[in-house]
Amino acid sequence: MAAARGPFSLRACDSGAVKRSLPIDKTDMVTLPFFVATMLAEAKVLRERSELRELGDLDDWTPQQLSDTSPPPDPLIPVGYEPRDTKASLTMLAGNIALNLAWAGVVGRASRAIFGRRIANVGQAKGAFVASMVMWDFLYYWSHRWQHEKRLFWANHVVHHSSEHYNLSTALRQPWAGIMLSWVYWPMPLVGFTPAQTAKASQLNLLYQYWIHTEAIDRMAPVAEATLNTPSHHRVHHGANPQYLDKNYGGILILWDRLFGTFEPEVRRVKYGLTKNIKTFAPLTIGYGEFGAMVHDVSRAKGWRNKVGHVWKRPGWKPDPTHA
Repeated sequence: MAAARGPFSLRACDSGAVKRSLPIDKTDMVTLPFFVATMLAEAKVLRERSELRELGDLDDWTPQQLSDTSPPPDPLIPVGYEPRDTKASLTMLAGNIALNLAWAGVVGRASRAIFGRRIANVGQAKGAFVASMVMWDFLYYWSHRWQHEKRLFWANHVVHHSSEHYNLSTALRQPWAGIMLSWVYWPMPLVGFTPAQTAKASQLNLLYQYWIHTEAIDRMAPVAEATLNTPSHHRVHHGANPQYLDKNYGGILILWDRLFGTFEPEVRRVKYGLTKNIKTFAPLTIGYGEFGAMVHDVSRAKGWRNKVGHVWKRPGWKPDPTHA
């Protein structure tokens, strides 16, 4: 998501991306029917697969079985669709769209204000479109990574990882507090990309991420696997297998993960979801349950150091009992 475009084009597929300040454009208008058509096609493909596995059939595997990288890659064995799970994902998308529209004015004003104080005019240079896409992708990598490394941000992003299924509808399972990381993208207007250029880079980058949420595609050509974020790479990102946790954060390019040491290839069947799954389809619990758990932990923690730790350290962090 994690993570994706806005409002109809999912402005934050693995989440946290700044929401576009432009009105709904033609790309937005075609994305919803495109999503519907492709999800129906994927569901048909998966229904015709004879080797569909049951949800949770990896729950009894040992950490060693989930992490063993020595044998050749496992064959792809999809989980498929589940009506309640898909309905929950679409409900989360609807809430994401509504909240994105509500915050669009605030985010747009911030982007315009920063652009008005820009320190360069990169957006006017030759090749500005390509430069905007690369810069957005680079900033997205760090936004996405921080959402896995800081519990406050994870409380938002966890929404995108809360499904135990992995299909195109999972791409639409969008969080409801993505604005909290809009500041990550402020360097773009600061160096001279216009708000419109920044918005378009967001839209196209995160629209790309929709199609990689599938088990209907196994591996791409070697050159694609080496440079781009692919379904195989992103399946790893959604895995709860020990070796897959907090890996493959890239948006379009997987090169950032290779450069910064967060790349992991897909070699074991992926156990999707969280290390401790929430077992609910209730939208409010999906959207805000981790925020509630964080507040609960902060209220019970002793000392400001531990209280801050429950907010700013990694998800799952616990205070050292010897220093309580």
